[in-house]
Amino acid sequence: MAVALGLAAALAYGLGDFLAGLLSRRLHYVLVAVVGHVVACALTVLALLVSTRTSPSSQALLWGAASGVGSALGTLVLYRGLGRGRMGVVAPLSALGAAVLPVIIGVALGDRPSALAWTGVVLALPAIWLVSTTGRSLQDPAEEVPAGPPVLATGVVDGLLAGVAFALLFVGLNLAGDGSGLWPVAVGQATALVLLALFTVGTLRRLESVRLAPRQIAGSITVGVLGAAAAVAYFLSTHAGLLSIVAVLTSLYPAVTVLLAAVVLHEAVSRRQGVGLLLAGAAVALIVLA
Repeated sequence: MAVALGLAAALAYGLGDFLAGLLSRRLHYVLVAVVGHVVACALTVLALLVSTRTSPSSQALLWGAASGVGSALGTLVLYRGLGRGRMGVVAPLSALGAAVLPVIIGVALGDRPSALAWTGVVLALPAIWLVSTTGRSLQDPAEEVPAGPPVLATGVVDGLLAGVAFALLFVGLNLAGDGSGLWPVAVGQATALVLLALFTVGTLRRLESVRLAPRQIAGSITVGVLGAAAAVAYFLSTHAGLLSIVAVLTSLYPAVTVLLAAVVLHEAVSRRQGVGLLLAGAAVALIVLA
């Protein structure tokens, strides 16, 4: 059950990120994030009212709120990176941070991954460097640059920051425990929505002239539905298995994003980035198999 729920969360996150990336290339990424979180919050509260009859503990609420901070920050920088950079670079980098950091925290809390898991963590380090660098110009992807040290690809910093933030999301929902039902997920969604709303106020001047078309509204709503489904699936899975395993299973979501980006957008990666992606996939796979 833990494996199935973790993979379901990965599928939902991957589909949602791809769609959000497409929308963020035409809309301000803050709008996509806010609309998506409004929908996700509403659906999570509805699921809470239907399924949960227990009163939440203060610890569960606090960790739920912490997960919401990670969700809001991670969503903002991820959508910004997906909108202005290469999905095949940004998504895998965010997944590596979301996978490796919970493994380390899980071990500190008592998880005991095997040698395979630790091998995966070690492989993740060169994968980050290879995936995040390119031999081409940042201003013009078609422009060749002289031989020399590789430069950072567009969206790398966003991907790395998103990985750290999503690690907080994953760890927070795990530490919230399963004794309070879906309360931690609902509080996390509400916290994320409040933070996103505050950020929106700060960028309101740039958003005043933006008008959402019906198709864009429908797309943002779909992102929210997928986000709610992913959060609930992950929360349930993390209490059926080890944090150090389930978090990495969920972190397989870039495979969906990268596949769709390659098929739909015809995104190509350099040879060094291809090697990095292979190492990243091997790192995640080793941790999952452990």
